[in-house]
Amino acid sequence: MNDSQPSPNTVEAALAPGQEAPVGRYRLELSTGRWAWSDEVFVMHGFQPGEVVPTTELVLAHKHPEDRERVDHVMRKANATGRPFSSVHRIQDAQGTTRTLTVTGQATRDPKTGEVTEIRGYFIDVTEASREDAAQQATSFIKASSESRASIEQAKGVLMVAFGIEDSAAFDRLRTASNDLNIPVRDLAGWLMSWFTDSSNTEMPTADEVADFLTAPVPSAGD
Repeated sequence: MNDSQPSPNTVEAALAPGQEAPVGRYRLELSTGRWAWSDEVFVMHGFQPGEVVPTTELVLAHKHPEDRERVDHVMRKANATGRPFSSVHRIQDAQGTTRTLTVTGQATRDPKTGEVTEIRGYFIDVTEASREDAAQQATSFIKASSESRASIEQAKGVLMVAFGIEDSAAFDRLRTASNDLNIPVRDLAGWLMSWFTDSSNTEMPTADEVADFLTAPVPSAGD
């Protein structure tokens, strides 16, 4: 781990309530390929709500060319396995502006067959935080800050899905656990994501399991 870590307060201030990134919901019905976007997701992609019909082809077309193949792989894997996922990548909106999004998702299965029928989750626009980092990326301090923010944004997305809560409430829950455990938010977020994406997890952790982890987290390897 880089020794030039930012203080926890620096990261928390950037993500504190009142500074939270825009959040939108989505749903993908696998049998029809039909997407449903909340108004916020249309806006993130540069459209007025309802201006276009969202499709998988449209979603991929707006991914940054350098990130498109990776995002396509993540989506296909999620559709095939039903495993929860989180991804940070760039898009180019309808006006050609590059934006950075965090996307989280979880599967819904048919109770009889176990087949994955639907993927739903959140788009979180973290463009402004990315711009702040880019302006100072010449130093390792800011590089570490960017990595910490990405980890925290992903962890917030996991808590939003697990508990059905909004962005600011998810951060409050993460920060409260951080204070109770006397562990920096960035470290707790990293441990949560390592546990959440562990290959041994075959199903989306329940809200109780996530809550238990925040009470007694397991440090990720190398920390």
